Amino acid sequence: MTVREVAGRTQVSSGGPWEESVGYVRAVRTGPHIHVAGTTATDPEGEIVGAGDAYGQARYTFLKIRAALELLGAGMTDVVRTRMFVTDIGRWEEFGRAHGEFFAGGGARPVATMVEVARLIDPAMLIEIEVEAYVVAQ
Repeated sequence: MTVREVAGRTQVSSGGPWEESVGYVRAVRTGPHIHVAGTTATDPEGEIVGAGDAYGQARYTFLKIRAALELLGAGMTDVVRTRMFVTDIGRWEEFGRAHGEFFAGGGARPVATMVEVARLIDPAMLIEIEVEAYVVAQ
């Protein structure tokens, strides 16, 4: 991942296959606000990690999100909202277990949404996650 300042904001690019052609970055920080784009279990080579494994894909995706947040001076405790788009809501417990591993322990939990969608950009993707964070000045 790379970090750069553009137009008064800090951007993180993961170098993913769609960022350049679609015109987005993995995460943007403006002041105390951080927005992380829809993130999937796609590795740096563009391959899907954990095909068929709902928990594994969710966990890998949260690890990618955490890495982007850290590059912007934040952590998972700064996350105030998560949105999970899943292709099979019947597997909510698997997705939720991964979410809980990153957020259930502390007192600072985000609000969360999980909705079923018809499909994601690649049929092997089971979940796409967006997060918003707010970093309190210290």
